[in-house]
Amino acid sequence: MSSKKKQAELREEKDWESIGTAVVKSERFIEKYQKQLLIGIGAVVVIVCAFLAYNHFVVVPKTTEAQVAMFKGEQYFRAGQDSLALNGDNNGYLGFEYIINEYGSTTPGKLAKLYAGICYANIGNYEKGLEYLKDYSGSDKIISQLANGAIGDCLDNMGKPDEAVSYYIKAAKGVDNASQSPLLYKKAGLIYRAQGNYDKVIETFSIIKNQYMNSPLAMEADKFIDEATVLKGQK
Repeated sequence: MSSKKKQAELREEKDWESIGTAVVKSERFIEKYQKQLLIGIGAVVVIVCAFLAYNHFVVVPKTTEAQVAMFKGEQYFRAGQDSLALNGDNNGYLGFEYIINEYGSTTPGKLAKLYAGICYANIGNYEKGLEYLKDYSGSDKIISQLANGAIGDCLDNMGKPDEAVSYYIKAAKGVDNASQSPLLYKKAGLIYRAQGNYDKVIETFSIIKNQYMNSPLAMEADKFIDEATVLKGQK
């Protein structure tokens, strides 16, 4: 037998010995800590079962109740009847405020915060609107970015234009579509215009013109760009 072959066999024997030793150690570990391992596994099973039971018997029914409660509120919201949407109609519908308090942890309850924030902004209570809008959290990208746009509206009306601009730009970039983004960029551009920040006016309306050329707002972008260019030259 060659020296290399003999060395290979010895290495293989050592490998198998190592594996055998590891198996024995594992068996001894299991024997030694069998009780603790079984308790640990049992605890995991209990936690999983408790989660599934909570989800089935609590979360799902509450979500269904919240969806039913939201139906009339969404109708009032779309009709522009903000006070009724918020506070109820004394005819079975209890209002977004009630839905938030009762079902705030459910998906419809979270959406009620968005509706409530916009309703409060519509009736001029911008601080309350801002509170609910910032508390809103949802998985839908478009809705979340539109919430940022609504936050921008509240901040602008509260005399905080610099903060408002950042939310408008963030929302416009996040939504990135021809229907909402140009409007959000325009709101930011008008704030820059009021501040005399003409470079930003040109930049913002150029985005509308070049990236959303099929938007109706793209047709008026040149007007703001030209104006800002002239005013910038007069500084």
